Amino acid sequence: MVRDTAAPTGLIPSDKMLGLSTMFVVLAALCWGLSGGIGGILTGQGWDPVVVSFYRGAIGLLFVLVWLVLRPRGSGLASRRLWFWSAIAGVGVAGNFAFYFVSIAEGSVAVAATLMYCAPVFVYLVSFTLKLERPTLPKWAAIAMVILGIVLLTGIYEVGADDVTLIAAIAGLLSGLSYAVFIFGFKYAAPHGSPQAILVIAFAVLTAILIGLSDAEQTVAVLSTPSWPLFVILGVLGAGLSFVLYIIGLNHTAPAVASIVAMVEPVTASLFGVVVLNESLAALQIFGMALILVTVTALSVYSSVKKESPTTIPLAE
Repeated sequence: MVRDTAAPTGLIPSDKMLGLSTMFVVLAALCWGLSGGIGGILTGQGWDPVVVSFYRGAIGLLFVLVWLVLRPRGSGLASRRLWFWSAIAGVGVAGNFAFYFVSIAEGSVAVAATLMYCAPVFVYLVSFTLKLERPTLPKWAAIAMVILGIVLLTGIYEVGADDVTLIAAIAGLLSGLSYAVFIFGFKYAAPHGSPQAILVIAFAVLTAILIGLSDAEQTVAVLSTPSWPLFVILGVLGAGLSFVLYIIGLNHTAPAVASIVAMVEPVTASLFGVVVLNESLAALQIFGMALILVTVTALSVYSSVKKESPTTIPLAE
């Protein structure tokens, strides 16, 4: 593990270190959940999802840059492989942010957050294809359950249903697929450098991609809008503080535990949508959501019991 990103274990008793690390992961997931709600507010005000995503990533870049400056040891920035895989991770996180907010704008925070939570399923499917992971009956059964949950959540079985638009459903799934790309990019970059260096490159790539896709007029207008504090909070919670807390927390948190507490994100986002944005879900949609969350979490825990889960970001040794 990258020990320079957390307090030395000799200074804090191991049980307290484990508790503190788990709390960091919980706080990161909570921040991500809240960022979905804040993104819902901003897109509801008419801000373009790509512009919202750009500011989330750009502010996150500032945070990880500071982290790299404070912890420059073992950055690996001279490694070409680090740059290549970190850039792949950047493409993934750019797609994840943008598609997530498109899904929110076209649908709801609860649906978008839950569909994005399907990312581990995409990781397994790609792993099966590349023969990085051995397919087993429990894994295929879990994937089938997730697909059933998606059908119930989106209501695609109901002809003429308009609770969840096709764009919202596709964008939500693409956000999960994009996050799977980020996980793979981070996984293969990790042996060549520090997490903070990987994130700096990834967020720099994200910023370059999204600034090119953003509406120039809206991008500039953010600087003078009364809503600018929400953009700042979104960047701090959704990409800056959250990623730092999550990576540090994973230093001493078992993958199984991280997989379970990650449920805080979609649950928080869903509650935000219901309580603050007055969103609502039908009974079958709630059942589908629960089916997805429980199955994905169980799948991740099952894998981490066998070995380190590919759905959890691995840190450099």
